[in-house]
Amino acid sequence: MMTTTDQSRDTDTLDLNALFGTLLDHKWVIVAVTGAFFILGVLYTVIATPIYQATSVVQVEQKTPALPGLSDLTQSLGTTASQATTEIALITSRLVIGTAVDELRFNVQVDPQRMPLLGDYLSRGHKPGDLGKVRFGLSRYGWGGEVVDIFKLELPDNLLNHKLELRAGENHQFTLLDDNDKVIAQGAVGQLVKAGDVTVQIRQLIANPGARFDVVEQPPLTTINKLQTDVTALEQGNDSGIIGLTYNNADPVLAQALLDHITRAYVRQNVERNSAEAASQLKFVKDQLPKVRTELDRAQGALNAFQTQAHTVDISMQTKGLLDQIVSVENNIQQLQMQQADIDRRFTHDHPAYQALQQQMGTLQAQKAAMEKQVGGLPDTQQELLKLNRDVQVSTNTYTSLLNQAQQLDIARAGTVGNVRVVDQSVVDINQPVQPRKLLVVVIATVLGGFLALAYIFLKQILNRGIENPSVIEDLGLPVYASVPLSKTQTGGRKGLLAINEPADLAVEAFRSLRTSLHFARLEAKNNILMITGASPFAGKTFVSANLAAVIAQAGQRVLLVDGDMRRGTLHQQLGIRAGDGLSDVLVGKQPLDAVMKKDVVPNVDFVSRGQVPPNPAELLMHENFTQFIESVVAKYDLVIIDTPPILAVTDAAVIGHHAGTSLLVARFGLNKAAELALAQQRFEYNGVELKGAIFNAVEHRAAGYSTYAYYKYKTEPT
Repeated sequence: MMTTTDQSRDTDTLDLNALFGTLLDHKWVIVAVTGAFFILGVLYTVIATPIYQATSVVQVEQKTPALPGLSDLTQSLGTTASQATTEIALITSRLVIGTAVDELRFNVQVDPQRMPLLGDYLSRGHKPGDLGKVRFGLSRYGWGGEVVDIFKLELPDNLLNHKLELRAGENHQFTLLDDNDKVIAQGAVGQLVKAGDVTVQIRQLIANPGARFDVVEQPPLTTINKLQTDVTALEQGNDSGIIGLTYNNADPVLAQALLDHITRAYVRQNVERNSAEAASQLKFVKDQLPKVRTELDRAQGALNAFQTQAHTVDISMQTKGLLDQIVSVENNIQQLQMQQADIDRRFTHDHPAYQALQQQMGTLQAQKAAMEKQVGGLPDTQQELLKLNRDVQVSTNTYTSLLNQAQQLDIARAGTVGNVRVVDQSVVDINQPVQPRKLLVVVIATVLGGFLALAYIFLKQILNRGIENPSVIEDLGLPVYASVPLSKTQTGGRKGLLAINEPADLAVEAFRSLRTSLHFARLEAKNNILMITGASPFAGKTFVSANLAAVIAQAGQRVLLVDGDMRRGTLHQQLGIRAGDGLSDVLVGKQPLDAVMKKDVVPNVDFVSRGQVPPNPAELLMHENFTQFIESVVAKYDLVIIDTPPILAVTDAAVIGHHAGTSLLVARFGLNKAAELALAQQRFEYNGVELKGAIFNAVEHRAAGYSTYAYYKYKTEPT
């Protein structure tokens, strides 16, 4: 006994088999789509315009503090670890990039017009000035080696960001047209041309006569904003101060030139900035020097006067140690006061640097107060002497530091060296473009092709739930009399009856099996009329009717084949004859039956075509003339096969079904859905017509599931 677990495993296995079978059934679709995308990927890597990358490296060195003690303060704030973040912002600033844009006139873009698709590929391999020959007589396109150097271009605002056209003429002449093909300037190379609001001067123009170029002048700010995104500046290593610059462009020369101009402009502005900052600091230091000198003179005078009055020159060893400590603290306080004056000029009181300075000053003031308590325990003479010595030493130290700093700042102000330098000049590897990444593009294209092929197959499988197993039809209560395989001869477009042209075909063998099944099924039929119908169009009922008639006739029976689809019948096409007058003409009394009867279109098969298309086919079928027609042919033939319209489209099949002794429904593999067949069966039942069974048509081989295993080629081999 199979357990629930076993059943679950069985179901899973069947699902995997069905999935694998679906992939096998569509293997050529998968191979074709994947191969096509692989080829497209390869073609793209060949045709796509290569993009080159310019690289450069700059180093940012630590700045020397402008004032004594400033380094300690900035270290306490964590601001000296690396200046790379600030410098990266400066490198990509409008000031630096704007300078490069102005020097290179980068906001004026000139691109030769290329032949679509292959133009870029065919124009490669030509150095600037080495013009490629005109191909295919298309002189309007550039074929490589063109050079256009626009020295000056001034346009009114209404032409900015508009694509203008520059045409190269004979004898170094040129014509400039707007986007409406209106001439706005004409002249010669080297000549300054002014035409209304347009001013243009072309320094150099090397191109075949007739070549055309797209010229676009953007506002400088637009170009700068784009370059701020395109130019990449990243610090190489944490807190290294080494900044790598990259820029990508289809023109390697232009990419290298732009990055070179940016690094030069950056270094230049850094030098100017440091010089200006040093000048500002020098002015501040020079302003402080007279004040400190005055304090030093006053302190020295007070010390000399006290020593003379008190007849003492030196202080005790204990007082000397305390003096050194006090002087050290006082020096630090003096430095912080100097820094506070400088910071007040640059920052608000809420800035972290100012807050840190105040915190340090408070700590030093507390240390000073503690030392002053110790001084209070000394004799009065020693106290006064210590105070005066302290003032002299503190003023001397401060004055000396300011003098040294003034000299350093004066040198920095007059110097031409900043705290940044170019480590690696701008270079481009023209042998290794960064785009397209050929292997990656081909792999992605191939994977994408395979994915799309699989998605198409599975989506088609999900959306098209047509019947692929005859057991589904039998579950509806319709016995399947035959499963007719899809014939490669028919799908190949060959005309004529399959039963006549390819008697050994598997589909013909299926019709022979159907012939045998019908022989027994008709034993209890009320007459020898067989109606072949379908649920919907394209089920293949006409194909089945024609070939079944031929196969039955080959058994020696007389067969009448009638095209009962007076609306869109194509049975005559299966037989390879013209339609002419037929059933509709007989029913309206226009022609007698003998006049429209086509004898022996196939041996032992007579044929009545649809006739002229009437306006009321259903009413003609319900007329007594149709009954008389049926009665007149029943006795003359062993079997009368009537091909009818699909029941879900019109009611003609239901009317004809009342006259038929046997009715069969044709269902097409993968097309008709179970719901369609059920509705067709229900439609016949409502009209009092009993379907005897079904014919499963155009069955395709499947790697998993039902297939045409029931029929094999079995024919005599030549001796």
